Amino acid sequence: MAYVESLLHKCTSFSHIQQLHAHILTTGLFHFYPSRSKFLDFCATSGSLPYAAAVFRFVPLPSTNDWNAIIRGHAQSHHPTNAVTCYLSMSRAPCKPDALTCSFFLKACARALARIESFQMHAQVLKSGFDADVLLQTTLLDAYAKCGDLDSACKLFDEMSNRDIASWNALISGMAQGNRPYEALKLFDRMREGSHDGRGMMMPNEVTVLGALSACSQLGAIREGDKVYDYIKKSCLDENVIVCNAVIDMYAKCGVVEKAYTVFEGMTCSRSIITWNTMIMGFAMDGNGEKALELFHRMAGGRVGPTPDGVTYLAALCACNHAGLVDEGVRLFELMEKHGVSKNVKHYGSVVDLLGRAGRLNEAYKIIESMPIFPDVVLWQTLLGASKIYGNVEIAEKASRKLVEMGSSNCGDFVLLSNVYAAHGRWNDVGRVRDAMKTRDVKKVPGFSYTEMNGVIFQFYNGDKSHPNWREIYGKLEEISFKIREFGYEPETNYVLHDIGHEEKQNALSYHSEKLAVAFGLISTDDKSPININKNLRICGDCHVVIKLVSKLYDREIIVRDRTRFHRFKEGSCSCRDYW
Repeated sequence: MAYVESLLHKCTSFSHIQQLHAHILTTGLFHFYPSRSKFLDFCATSGSLPYAAAVFRFVPLPSTNDWNAIIRGHAQSHHPTNAVTCYLSMSRAPCKPDALTCSFFLKACARALARIESFQMHAQVLKSGFDADVLLQTTLLDAYAKCGDLDSACKLFDEMSNRDIASWNALISGMAQGNRPYEALKLFDRMREGSHDGRGMMMPNEVTVLGALSACSQLGAIREGDKVYDYIKKSCLDENVIVCNAVIDMYAKCGVVEKAYTVFEGMTCSRSIITWNTMIMGFAMDGNGEKALELFHRMAGGRVGPTPDGVTYLAALCACNHAGLVDEGVRLFELMEKHGVSKNVKHYGSVVDLLGRAGRLNEAYKIIESMPIFPDVVLWQTLLGASKIYGNVEIAEKASRKLVEMGSSNCGDFVLLSNVYAAHGRWNDVGRVRDAMKTRDVKKVPGFSYTEMNGVIFQFYNGDKSHPNWREIYGKLEEISFKIREFGYEPETNYVLHDIGHEEKQNALSYHSEKLAVAFGLISTDDKSPININKNLRICGDCHVVIKLVSKLYDREIIVRDRTRFHRFKEGSCSCRDYW
């Protein structure tokens, strides 16, 4: 086997592998299980998987190691489901799976998101007595988490007699990437404080904090983010550039871009291209286009940092987009290929959005029509959204027809076109669009907002009365309404796109989810700390006006992260400068 292994190390091309295969066939080494398995494993994991699979088909009685080599190769390939097929074939063969087989199979399940197969493998692990293997249990836990079966992952974690750092990391990352980021942070706290369940104490490492930071980003949980960053500094994990990038991203996504920039400027390790791109995008999402472009030009000037790539240009275009820097954005877009950076569909999407937000709809339409690459659904949806903002029926209908031709069934496409017609009082056309939605069984995505108070996440829908203190929340809304009307506020009923009376439109506006979240924030805190709110859709114009007034009358900073950007309301104004 050592002889074959030494020859394998000398293989630098596919032809060398074929020559080696012929050699070990003629010398009889191929019938020697260890040599054959080593050869198959090398081929399967070095980019010659099809050749390894072809050779494997002619093996009369494959050993467990032979099967493992092929299953491992498929698990790492672009088609991990083939590993599942191989495992099922192996289960009918004379040889039996071992712990390695189970491990490779579970990695394939995780990559293929094959939940049922993970359950079957769990049963196989228990049946075969491999359940004492920490590595295998961790792989199974990771498979459950990546398949979205977090309950099974938690149950397995609790039942494990021994855990290592990878076990904790698999569950924390799974929670963070799933729909339970708050539980990921609780698990991180439990780990950081030291588990007292008799199964050994593990201190968080780089992978752990990446999972915790991801959870903070999703929740907009700035206080929890501060705690994680404090731990990172105390543990000297901030010497890792990947960790620093994640901290910058977390602070930017929590709406405190100043802290993100402080981390960026204070880094002791070398900044990577990802560091620069993350910081530029952070300023872009915060609406600080000038600062984002300043960083971009620092890179492009060649004085500091790496050469800008396609992601850098995309971040800079987003900065121009959110700050209304139309001419600068168009100039950047035109310069890209001159600087050796190819344009992709996202760059086109950003410049279409830039022109669309500025009302230059015909220019945006011409850019889509002249693209050298095929425009995707998002591009036409962007143009449709801009048409809705400016009430351009002609462009809206063109974009809508393209979306129908492309087979899009997104509810937002229908709703936007319906809204364009409604804004013009074309109620028959509104009815026609809504009939089409019913025919296609398209359902509107409900708007919701959520906010964190004392470590608990509270979610609100439009007109929501499910919260235990809903009467107090609605009472606060009435107080807000009275105060802002005295200040000259008039409801912008053009944002209610239904054929109903003026008074009913005012009532519909009053209980939007972001307003409920703001009212809850005011009654739940008596200090001057910022109120952080996340919304799944774009904030509506009327809510934007109301929250600006609330920030002034109640002397509170309110940060709203909607689907596209941050809005930082303070002293009666918004960081977006009313351009979004």
